[in-house]
Amino acid sequence: MSVLGIDIGGTKVALRAEADGVEPSQLTFRWSPRATASEDLAQLAAGVAQLVRDLPTAIRSVGVAVPATVDERGKVAVWPSRPSWNGLDLGAALRSTFPDAVVRWADDGDLAAVAEAEAIGERDLLYVGVGTGIGGGIVLGGRSVPGPGRGSCELGHVVVDSAGPPCACGRTGCLQAIASGSATLRRATSARGLPVSFSDLREGVLAGSPWAVTVVDESCLALATAVASVNELVRPDCAVLGGGFAADLPGFVDGVEGHLRRLARPGHPVPALRPSVLGGLSSLHGAIALAAPGGRAGGR
Repeated sequence: MSVLGIDIGGTKVALRAEADGVEPSQLTFRWSPRATASEDLAQLAAGVAQLVRDLPTAIRSVGVAVPATVDERGKVAVWPSRPSWNGLDLGAALRSTFPDAVVRWADDGDLAAVAEAEAIGERDLLYVGVGTGIGGGIVLGGRSVPGPGRGSCELGHVVVDSAGPPCACGRTGCLQAIASGSATLRRATSARGLPVSFSDLREGVLAGSPWAVTVVDESCLALATAVASVNELVRPDCAVLGGGFAADLPGFVDGVEGHLRRLARPGHPVPALRPSVLGGLSSLHGAIALAAPGGRAGGR
């Protein structure tokens, strides 16, 4: 049996196919800028066709990690990174793209948490993924929460500073508006007075440049604040920090951990913080888990 995992991002898509008797194959592509949802789906179908053409058997099950906010009817309520998807009937679109396969989808942060928990053998875990945006997931007792039919863990929209910058969701001070990769780069550009790419920020951190160090520390504090707040509610045994931005920025995990330790209070220790085992592929591996027989990661 062949299964396919898809991690849909705001700027790129990662695909992974697994089949009995052959090595897994992966492919990544970037979305065409300013494309419509229909054009995106056509590009997705073309990428899948390229990936699976040499598989020994047809794809029978597909798991999809989705970052968009999806309502109870299965329609995309809002996705700031790809606004052309707003209003899209996600379930219908995926079934149309994969008419011969069972298709399940779930929030990318929830799936990343499941994958990380499986990778380290942990039944109680908080996952935080820092990339273009911020995703999150909670696993308690080996199960993703809130759980199927009850929405997703929107950690990126936990308010960590009510007087903070505006978020694309319409509120102010959301974690995503402060500590995401895109938000961090915006503040770095303002602090430096010049456009800042990720490479510029990384070099600035390594060189100890004040504009870079200060901006990154602000993001680390916001992330630690969110983790400490979630800890007050669900007491995970550990917290995992992942996502491409977090993985590739030197000292980022240590910076969050330092602030998190300072936020502990007597009788209420904070969870151990560790870097992601799966790096930027957490959601993709979660999508594979969703596609596996029985859909052990939940989903719809």
